[in-house]
Amino acid sequence: MTAYAIASLHPTAVLHEEVFQYMERVQATLDPFDGRFLIHGAPERDVKEGEWPASVVLVGFPSMDHARRWYDSAAYQELIPLRARHMAGDLQLIDGVAPGYDPATTAAALRAASHGTA
Repeated sequence: MTAYAIASLHPTAVLHEEVFQYMERVQATLDPFDGRFLIHGAPERDVKEGEWPASVVLVGFPSMDHARRWYDSAAYQELIPLRARHMAGDLQLIDGVAPGYDPATTAAALRAASHGTA
């Protein structure tokens, strides 16, 4: 099942040189784990609900195992400080849904669990 690295980043008005170095080198850390950018910064966006002050980054991987191995890799761990020293943010690794996913089925299971009928 596809997995994702989702980051919510808060860049400064002027990016530090180390952030550029991070950006220039990050793809090489993704390649061995078949990671690819799906969203990177999203300069064109239309916020419909609430506020979204952060920049969005979404990277897809073939599986959660690939995503975890990328994040834990020595190559990526070496890069993290280049970004983190100059840009606040949050990052999570998360599984996608299986083909044929039906949110109504999830709602039924959650409803049953909340009523103690699971």
